[in-house]
Amino acid sequence: MKALLQTLRNIFKIEDLKKRILYTLGIIVIYRLGSFVVIPGIDPNELAALQNQASGGLMGLLNMFSGGAFGNASIFALGIMPYISASIVVQLLAIAVPYFQKLQREGESGRRKMNQITRYLTVAILLVQGPAYIANLHAQLPVDAFVLKGAFFTIEATLILIAGTMFVMWLGEKITEKGIGNGISLIIMIGIIARLPFAFWSEVQSRLGANAVGGIIMLVVELVFLFLVFCATIALVQATRKVPVQYAKRIVGNKQYGGVRQYIPLKINAAGVMPIIFAQAIMFIPMMFTRFNSDIASSIGIAFSNYTGFWYNFTFGILVVAFTYFYTAITVNPLMMAEDMKKNGGFIPGVKPGKKTVEYLDTIMSRITLPGSIFLALIAILPAFAMKIGISNQFAHFFGGTSLLILVGVILDTLQQIESHLLLRHYDGLMKTGRLKGRSGM
Repeated sequence: MKALLQTLRNIFKIEDLKKRILYTLGIIVIYRLGSFVVIPGIDPNELAALQNQASGGLMGLLNMFSGGAFGNASIFALGIMPYISASIVVQLLAIAVPYFQKLQREGESGRRKMNQITRYLTVAILLVQGPAYIANLHAQLPVDAFVLKGAFFTIEATLILIAGTMFVMWLGEKITEKGIGNGISLIIMIGIIARLPFAFWSEVQSRLGANAVGGIIMLVVELVFLFLVFCATIALVQATRKVPVQYAKRIVGNKQYGGVRQYIPLKINAAGVMPIIFAQAIMFIPMMFTRFNSDIASSIGIAFSNYTGFWYNFTFGILVVAFTYFYTAITVNPLMMAEDMKKNGGFIPGVKPGKKTVEYLDTIMSRITLPGSIFLALIAILPAFAMKIGISNQFAHFFGGTSLLILVGVILDTLQQIESHLLLRHYDGLMKTGRLKGRSGM
């Protein structure tokens, strides 16, 4: 405890780090206040039906990512997810479209152009999602909830939702530029954490309230299980597989070469949380089949709308494994790694440089990605198992899935940045047992 207090004092001794942390906290406060500002033209006292809809299922997941803004009909109701969707599309285009590949090779100027394209694409997505959200409001809320009505309200509310998301995106960029951590990731994490007290209180009431089931023992068991899942997720995020590489390095004043053994840290889960986000986006598609008159299509839609059902979770798990391999293939390029090793005079013992090295690295990545992808799929479907054993819908989301991985990943990345500032000024880091490892690697 004394060491922790000393570390906190050291953090505030560093003027630049102190300013960054306070700036980040200020931006977070602005974001949280905006989550409670209701869209003009809607009576905030008539939002009970919308909040009930956003308390469970896939709508509950959207409400969690927006920090409750979705259920509050807030100006930030659509949150940062449209920007995330646009970023994913641009990343995929950078693989298949030569123009975007050229932009990637242009360095900083190319990155700025891609960011600008991402913003334009975000607005295009919002032009679709905004009216869809307003239509959902009309379906869920009573007529008396709307002070303004007709096409004017739809246009006004859509513009406000677009402005709200773009403002949240700007806040995230400001955190990245002048604060601590990745701004967009931090905003998503804060939205998730904001729902945790409500979810926990709901679970406490279900176990200890008037109609309690399970009692205090079951609540303690749940918390222990949550702690174990949290630790396992940290292990998954930090896990690396070190591939040895023998570098030949000339020593000054020595006629012969000395071998210096180094390592390439390959991550067991190089894709991070992206496979779950991709898979979850795909799982929304079968839900649209419920609108068709066909019995078969309707049955498919109902089966895949059941968040705790077998077919939903089986398909979801398979998609997570597939997208883990897909995204790893995008982010980890064995050919580039082999070329960099060759340029630096390095090689893998027993493996010929060039094509053989590429094949070796590709084989290693395929083998270590398999257990990582299966573990990721298990974490993704854990909330369904939690709900099956009686844990409340809201609290169950914290037992796995996207929310838990985002929480763990963002916390580790932010702590890693703080630790870098401390070590740079010759202070002790946050962990005496070893340096923190974020999602970016060693």
